[in-house]
Amino acid sequence: MQRTISASLLALAAATAVTLPASAQEAKPAPLGELVAKVQIPYESFKLDNGLTVLVHTDRKAPVVAISVWYGVGSKHEPKGKTGFAHLFEHLMFNGTENVPGDFFQPLQQVGATDLNGTTWFDRTNYYQTVPTGALDLALMMESDRMGHLLGAVTQEVLDNQRGVVQNEKRQGDNQPFGLVEYEQLENLYPSGHPYHHSTIGSMADLDSASLADVKSWFTDHYGPNNAILVLAGDIDLATARAKVGKWFGEIKPGPAIKPVSAPVPNLPAPVAKTIKDQVATTRIYRMWAVPGLDNPDYLPLDLAASVLGGLASSRLDDALVRQQKVAVSVLADTEIFAQAGQFVVRADVVPGQDPAKVAAALDAEMAKFIKEGPTADELLRAATSATAGEIRGLERTGGGSGKAPTLAEGLLYNGDPQHYRKELDRIAAMKPTEVAAAMQKWLTRPAFSLTVEPGVRTEGGEARGGFYTQTATGARPAYFRDPDLPAKGAPVSSVAPADRSKLPAVGELAPLDFPVIERATLKNGIPVYFARRTAVPTVSVRVSFDAGYAADPKSALGTESLLLSLMDEGTQKLDSSALARERERLGAAISLSATSDLTSFQLDALGPNLAPSLGLLADIVRRPALAPAEIERVRTQQLAGIAAEMKNPQALASRVLVPAIYGSHPYAFPPSGSGDPDVVKKLTREDLLAFHARWFRPDTARIFVVGDTTLDAVVKMLDTSFGDWKANRMARPVKDFSAAVAPSKSRVILVDRPGSPQSFIMAGKVIDAKGTDDLVALGTANDILGGNFLGRINMNLRENKGWSYGTWNGVSEPLDRVRFQVIAPVQADRTGDALVEIKREIDQFTSTKGVSAEELDWSTKGSARELPGMFETSAAVLDGMAKVVNYKRPDNWYETLADRYGKMTVAEADKAFRDKIGSEGMVWVVVGDAAKVRPQLDTFGLPVEEMAAPQ
Repeated sequence: MQRTISASLLALAAATAVTLPASAQEAKPAPLGELVAKVQIPYESFKLDNGLTVLVHTDRKAPVVAISVWYGVGSKHEPKGKTGFAHLFEHLMFNGTENVPGDFFQPLQQVGATDLNGTTWFDRTNYYQTVPTGALDLALMMESDRMGHLLGAVTQEVLDNQRGVVQNEKRQGDNQPFGLVEYEQLENLYPSGHPYHHSTIGSMADLDSASLADVKSWFTDHYGPNNAILVLAGDIDLATARAKVGKWFGEIKPGPAIKPVSAPVPNLPAPVAKTIKDQVATTRIYRMWAVPGLDNPDYLPLDLAASVLGGLASSRLDDALVRQQKVAVSVLADTEIFAQAGQFVVRADVVPGQDPAKVAAALDAEMAKFIKEGPTADELLRAATSATAGEIRGLERTGGGSGKAPTLAEGLLYNGDPQHYRKELDRIAAMKPTEVAAAMQKWLTRPAFSLTVEPGVRTEGGEARGGFYTQTATGARPAYFRDPDLPAKGAPVSSVAPADRSKLPAVGELAPLDFPVIERATLKNGIPVYFARRTAVPTVSVRVSFDAGYAADPKSALGTESLLLSLMDEGTQKLDSSALARERERLGAAISLSATSDLTSFQLDALGPNLAPSLGLLADIVRRPALAPAEIERVRTQQLAGIAAEMKNPQALASRVLVPAIYGSHPYAFPPSGSGDPDVVKKLTREDLLAFHARWFRPDTARIFVVGDTTLDAVVKMLDTSFGDWKANRMARPVKDFSAAVAPSKSRVILVDRPGSPQSFIMAGKVIDAKGTDDLVALGTANDILGGNFLGRINMNLRENKGWSYGTWNGVSEPLDRVRFQVIAPVQADRTGDALVEIKREIDQFTSTKGVSAEELDWSTKGSARELPGMFETSAAVLDGMAKVVNYKRPDNWYETLADRYGKMTVAEADKAFRDKIGSEGMVWVVVGDAAKVRPQLDTFGLPVEEMAAPQ
């Protein structure tokens, strides 16, 4: 691309900006009440004699069942000296039981479990997985075994290992920019001894002091069936659930009765202000209040207030501080609501060069005005519509962290009603501005905690943070906040005789993947359309994809497309930035602009009733961006601030160093974020951006993918209205030049000095002789076994065996052209050299004397084949899969052929695929960490070391 734009090209770009027949502004969105009525999760329930409450939701769209187990115990129940126990126990409950020894991930992944995880928070601990219907008995046996048969498997060795993993999880969080803010928030808003005063991760000292007797007592006191909720959602019915749950859980005895915890919402006696320093790119200003939790109806108007104030794209603070005054790079207002209390948090990132005191004053003035006046009816409607649309989209998933199963469980656990989500949505739809104003005036006029985080050297780390600071008033052990005998609909189910736990249940017949039929059409101007019908929820996703991507950036102008995309999101020729945001919110439309190495995508996630006007809005963004001169400088400042923030983030910094180093002169030699070179971004002009838009975003480089609750004929008519009259310009179609050879890398270590880092971030890689369009199935399987899967060798070594890391990963990137092999390993600082040696040893052995084993191939290929139906449960997953089929030139039945290919794969095939392409020779190893601690450890690694300072 030329750095200047000709008059003829400008005229040509302007000529393509035709007027949309029906403007999005004039379209009437569906009434909010109509949207709320569409949110339904029918369920049935029963209760075992031991107190276990079971909820069942039937959804036959895929042959999978989501299992979600919620225990009513979290970090707020921890006494002084035992902080971090709830979270530590979550980890211990993944490390085997009396009847299922070894890591829980292996049998679950082998049967094709998806959405497999566990989490701990202040009020609860949950475990969840989605499994093929035929594997339901196996998953229920395992969940019941860790509920009733765990303690015999918790050994000192297991405890010591998982203690190390958790402590590295803590270091990893502390090592991030703003990683100490949560400690400040909790310690200052809640008095010592309050259940929400200490963080869920806990303190290093308390984790160190945890004895085997302590953790076993913790389990006995809290993990009984009478303190748990089990939700089964998906391909199941009530009768089946009764039989299976009774079989596996019925003989588990209830635990001790647990009494409520007192956790009143505290009130600061006077304003508190504090300034800390951190390795951050720009000053951030916080205002925080403790506010009511889910047990007080005021939490909901406060949540809507936060959305209007600083959550929506059209928010008050965005308009005032970011768009108009231009003193903040970004703003945010949010509520963090727990069971009995929560936080209302407002923050603003100061534009570099602005006086933070003046920005703070402007922030306070806008907040005072909003608290006094409250939201307008239109602001509240847009906030309510956005919240409802988000709920509708989330309920397409049966399980995971936010689907139907956890929604039912949360309602029952926190509010005594699985249908609490319905009451919330009804309240949201009926909420009045006066209710929101009243809640703010009640809670946000109290003294606030004001925190300022400035760039600089940290004066303290997080090692000693996260625990109790002083003895509680009574010294009493906190207890559970709700009545464990909460009544459930349905009659109790009698206990049954103990089930056979001598072996894992056999896996029943597994239904194969039935990938949706890909239908095709062409718009009037030749743009191809690819469509798959999904009717589970009344939504439609549309992706307009262009053959561009970050590789289209000229070498001399890295960051061009990123700046252009940010500006295209900030206004069209009809709608300025604020008006565009308001239109999205009225329609409940989520529109995102993104790029990969090869493709640039404009995606719309629309509510079915609002699809036509939402498409009109999408077309406006794609075809008619304003690129307003006044917005360019603001967005430029934001992008430069983003680049500066990357320089402070260990992983982003490592990738900015590694990827250009290994790709050389290839078009992929750019920082993977696409944010570019700050010196280039400072100089880009509107003409540069218009030229890129005209050159790369055009109908002859476009494809449109649609998935959702509509028909191909209907959506093509709408697309013809919004995109079909778009004419290609007269320039030759652009082509990216991938002919540049990638010179082999020289093996070396690049040490990036980041003083004070409690962890070192290792990122290593090399470009390999393969393209993303090649058949990489066997290579992917071998990579999983080395470390691309949780069970992979590198992760099991550094995390599960040695406890040096919270988790590692390696993978093969899949752009359309040359791919890279990459390893990521955040490790504790004092084990950096040892970890490098171990990673290299694992790779070298894998490619020589210790390749893929038959056992490893079995769990990897079986898991990959069996997880396919669960992988495509949602429209978003189908859209991604369909786009990959088309863009990578795969047959339409590509995903349906994979199970057979995995079943026939041999050890020799997987070994050869990896050994032919990958080895440690030529790998570049980037380490971001404290050079004073790390440099002496590198002598044993045996590679030359280049040291550089982290950018300031």
